[in-house]
Amino acid sequence: MSRMIGTVSRGVRAPIIKAGDDIVEIVTASVLEASEDAGFKFNDRDIVAMTEAIVGRAQGNYATVDDIAGDVKNKFGGETVGVIFPILSRNRFAICLRGIAKGAKKVVLMLSYPSDEVGNHLVSVDMLDEKGIDPYKDVLSLSKYRELFGYEKHTFTGVDYVEYYEGLVKECGAECEIIFANNPKAILDYTKNVLCCDIHTRARTKRILKAAGGEIVLGLDDILTESVNGSGYNADYGLLGSNKATEDKVKLFPRDCQPIVDAIQKKLFEATGKKIEVMVYGDGAFKDPVGKIWELADPVVSPAYTSGLEGTPNELKLKYLADNDFADLSGDELKEAIKGKIQEKDDNLFGKMASEGTTPRRLTDLIGSLCDLTSGSGDKGTPIVFIQGYFDNYTTD
Repeated sequence: MSRMIGTVSRGVRAPIIKAGDDIVEIVTASVLEASEDAGFKFNDRDIVAMTEAIVGRAQGNYATVDDIAGDVKNKFGGETVGVIFPILSRNRFAICLRGIAKGAKKVVLMLSYPSDEVGNHLVSVDMLDEKGIDPYKDVLSLSKYRELFGYEKHTFTGVDYVEYYEGLVKECGAECEIIFANNPKAILDYTKNVLCCDIHTRARTKRILKAAGGEIVLGLDDILTESVNGSGYNADYGLLGSNKATEDKVKLFPRDCQPIVDAIQKKLFEATGKKIEVMVYGDGAFKDPVGKIWELADPVVSPAYTSGLEGTPNELKLKYLADNDFADLSGDELKEAIKGKIQEKDDNLFGKMASEGTTPRRLTDLIGSLCDLTSGSGDKGTPIVFIQGYFDNYTTD
């Protein structure tokens, strides 16, 4: 009988990791122990992945509100700062906003609407239609926003983020003015010094503002690119990808991850004799159909991975083959015909009709999303994910 199991994704438990721990040793030992506990064997092209959180924790890559404030004040001069396009998140942005506010006299907070960049809605599109508001051109003051939409709360968190963010800024001693707009140039009517807080569109936003007369135009990726008073830092992403650690501290996105994944791959090869691929993953890239949230709040799904995870899937669509090339076949004859087609497929199916409908995304983004869903973000205690069979196909026995 041919093999009946395809891809298997397992969450692997690990110790609670603290600053200074040897992440290479912990991940390697945890996976080896899991194999003994669950009774699985290792194969070439298995995948070991670990959350960015445990890598950053092991690195001690933390920064305080005061560290953020010091860098913001140094780079913007401590006066008025336009803070535009932040995501609506208590975990991701609230502490960053506190640091920004402590480093400025006034914050002009410009929120995109009806939703933030990753899909958290302030109001529904239907409400915009009902009120006759065009989000592409209309700039709303806070008073106008309240007049039109009242006090809307987030579907899942129950938080009015407008009220919440305003309160945070004022608690930190800064003035706060809130506007709602989707054209980045709208902020220049209030200040020429702008901190762009969008994630995946940040390069375009900065370019537009600089061309339109912005004077100091930086992004979250430009804050804490170097250590401030001994703080953590990330030279590539700054504050992007940071998470709340305590009420006055954030854990930054991990840095220098490539040597870590390479070292884990080497240790696993020494222990198993198999070439196992290794990656660090953050948020997956998928959209929730109810809350409309696009999960990816990290700057990338994977900041580092071994070379075998480079590229995109090279797969044939079985349904297409069954309904087109072999529509007159059935049973074992159909099975063998499809297996033959897979075995003779080109190394590069880009643009071929038989691959139409297969997921056109990078392997690391697909695998990272699988890992994020497997490990979760709560109390499962499985920050390591072990995947087998991901690169197998219908012909693999």
